Amino acid sequence: MPTGMSSASGLDVAGVGYRREDVPAVGSGALAEVEAWFGGLNGRAFDLEIGSGKGTFLVQQAALEPGVCFLGVEHAMAFWRHAADRVRRHGLENVRLLHADADTLVKHQLPAGLLRQCHIYFPDPWPKARHNKRRLVQAPFLRALHSVLGPGGAVRLVTDHQEYFAWMQEHAAVVEAEGLFERLAYEPPASAGEGEWIGTNFERKYQKEGRTIQGMILKKRNSGS
Repeated sequence: MPTGMSSASGLDVAGVGYRREDVPAVGSGALAEVEAWFGGLNGRAFDLEIGSGKGTFLVQQAALEPGVCFLGVEHAMAFWRHAADRVRRHGLENVRLLHADADTLVKHQLPAGLLRQCHIYFPDPWPKARHNKRRLVQAPFLRALHSVLGPGGAVRLVTDHQEYFAWMQEHAAVVEAEGLFERLAYEPPASAGEGEWIGTNFERKYQKEGRTIQGMILKKRNSGS
């Protein structure tokens, strides 16, 4: 199905949803292509959300920050379609959805210094020990994020999985020791409701189930700081 056409599900991603093949390698004009999706960045800040689900955070936060461009990356086709259709229906010109692998995008396709923030909320915990290596939040990935973040940029992490949070802390400590990031206490985005961490569907479900939610912010340390 070409980008922008309606799917059999009736969801319309036109003008909002893009595929991995729509992003060329960095050396082939990736920044120019991504800018074109937003009609040019024109000095606007740029945020990336990894694992956008059905788009709740993007819809809520982008409405409060119309001067910021938001790119949501989702690997599940059904969620990508749902989120893109939802953004389209809300008429949010500052949000685009990409169906792609976030690890590849960050490490090989985004140019250095592009991002203001990277939001990673409730990533797949891959709880079985033999699958831990598939977890997104690891020191090599955090190093890649450091490269694509602009000065003072931040990675915002939230999870309901206690063992994964301990894992995040371990890997965050590695890149802190390397002088790449400073760990800060988590602060909810402006779009979160009272007592919420982000205000997503996943969070509301997990709170009802009584799960403990934890988070952190990793702020980029610039060279020489």
